[in-house]
Amino acid sequence: MEILSNRILNMAESETLAMTAKARELKAQGKDVISLSIGEPDFNTPDCVKEAAKKAIDDNFTHYPPVPGYPDLREAICKKFERDNGLHFKPEQIVVSTGAKQSIYQLAQVLVNPGDEVVIPTPFWVSYKEIARVAGGECVYVKTSIENKFKVTPEQLEKAITPKTKLIMFSTPSNPTGMLYSKEELRGIADVVARHPHVFVMADEIYEHINFVGKHESIAQFEDIRDRVITINGVAKGFAMTGWRIGFIAAPTVIAKACNKLQGQVTSATCSIAQKATVEAMLMDPATSKDIISMRETFRQRRDMVYKLLCDIPGLKVCMPEGAFYFFPDVSAYYGKSFNGKKIENSTDMAFYLLNEANVATVMGSAFGDDDCIRLSYATSEDLLREALRRMKEAFAALK
Repeated sequence: MEILSNRILNMAESETLAMTAKARELKAQGKDVISLSIGEPDFNTPDCVKEAAKKAIDDNFTHYPPVPGYPDLREAICKKFERDNGLHFKPEQIVVSTGAKQSIYQLAQVLVNPGDEVVIPTPFWVSYKEIARVAGGECVYVKTSIENKFKVTPEQLEKAITPKTKLIMFSTPSNPTGMLYSKEELRGIADVVARHPHVFVMADEIYEHINFVGKHESIAQFEDIRDRVITINGVAKGFAMTGWRIGFIAAPTVIAKACNKLQGQVTSATCSIAQKATVEAMLMDPATSKDIISMRETFRQRRDMVYKLLCDIPGLKVCMPEGAFYFFPDVSAYYGKSFNGKKIENSTDMAFYLLNEANVATVMGSAFGDDDCIRLSYATSEDLLREALRRMKEAFAALK
């Protein structure tokens, strides 16, 4: 008799977390592994946020908070949307959860019925497909290309939508590609959605503040589809607060209330101290905050350096990222080549080859829906990045 449910047996493990765990395991064995697999800023949380957390402890915010989040935090999030995005929300449209991943999971649970189709442009963040599937959704993948900067076109989206489509899931800036959608590109997507009133849109904007090309644009700005857009955000990436585990949605009231209802039965409210710290983070204006500006500029410098080093490796196709802190190079020119009798057939073979032979941890592109590529994070020091790219260049050259 099978002990575990079909639900968990059919769920794939997070490949990004699996590769990070493998890298840590090899490090523990004494291997000099450079990990470019994890999506975590290598910066510390801003001091003003940490001070707010300490004050919250001293002020005894140590009891159960309201399920959707403290009122002052939801107010601060509304002000953040107004200031940064020109979006108008009321506190009852905000639900604060234990990380943006929980926010996305709850959204799928309250929107998607078994058999509903969930449209996901590829490449996508690894958890989208499993979150959709565990809700009973049927994933419909729309393949983008490196030539089009990994961005879905309105024409592709139109072809993918059917009467069974319930939800579109995408991120901007993107994990894994680092690309982001312009206002004009989002308007094109919104025009398609406007023609299909049964379709909702989930816009994952967790990398909003790591943007190298200008103002961040939200698809929720378009009034004709605003009541069908759910914006996901949080503090992990832009504020270097991964361990604080705070994410949130801004959604139509009926959806926010449904997520609140589900959260009340599953986890209740997230950590009271982390919430109070996040109030301070929401008050930080990204246009003037030295912490946010400094982190973004450091990422920009690393991006420019890594781009040059990747372009120096023969055979790779490389797209210059416009945000986040990832590269998603096409490595398929090396498929069919071998090292010590072992042939590289796909991105999984390539990721493990680089891990075992170069001691560099990346993530296979198949985890993101594109087997021609691998993902590497540049959220680490310039010295480590230079050494990692040197090792990778040697490893690629050794394939014959």
